[in-house]
Amino acid sequence: MDPPATDVAVPRTLCIDIGGTGLKALIVDSKGKPLTERVRVETPRPATPQAVLRALQKLVLPLGAFERVSVGFPGVCIDGVTHTAHNLHPQWLDFPMARTLTRLLRRPTRVINDAGVQGYGVVRGKGVEMALTFGTGMGCALFIDGRYVPNIELAHHPFKGDKTYEEYIGKGALERVGKKKWNRRVAKVVAQVEPIFNPRFLYLGGGNAKHITVQLPPHVKIVSNNAGLLGGIALWEQVAS
Repeated sequence: MDPPATDVAVPRTLCIDIGGTGLKALIVDSKGKPLTERVRVETPRPATPQAVLRALQKLVLPLGAFERVSVGFPGVCIDGVTHTAHNLHPQWLDFPMARTLTRLLRRPTRVINDAGVQGYGVVRGKGVEMALTFGTGMGCALFIDGRYVPNIELAHHPFKGDKTYEEYIGKGALERVGKKKWNRRVAKVVAQVEPIFNPRFLYLGGGNAKHITVQLPPHVKIVSNNAGLLGGIALWEQVAS
């Protein structure tokens, strides 16, 4: 796919958020300001690399010109290679995501865990900060003075009985137990995480954060799900620095 003509003096970043339920994208300018509306499609099933990449190519085509690409991926990513994808498909194991998208979109691409991108979109850059994302599963990102500590997969750590955090608080649990009980679970997760990581700020995001109604401590902030896209500009700036 050939993107439209570009203006290298003003690098525009195509920000992509790959989720277990939906694929989202928008373009931001060199300051991180959105230049387009967010577009979204359902994540194809089965969510193989080939199916997801085909859907992404169609999704981003109408958005216009861009010079670089940032991707938030729901799993462990090391040097642009995806190593886990619990809510997608086993074929993502050791898949060269950054290299493949660079070839398909003809623009340099960087890929990190989706909670990391969400965190980049909201952190203040001082002390220990943490982001938890509640969507199909649960994402986790830790930051120290604005620097991302990659691939902390807290979601798959045992939390209660024989359940992991993700099984306890993910989309399946929300649908099974209802919003009222799920909110009590959110409060328990926050109470469990707090004395372990002691974050200055704890950000709660993801598609299901909009359902949070439980009272939270002052330093625990609910943030927009769009941070999972807008953090893409920070990914380039932070990695470059």
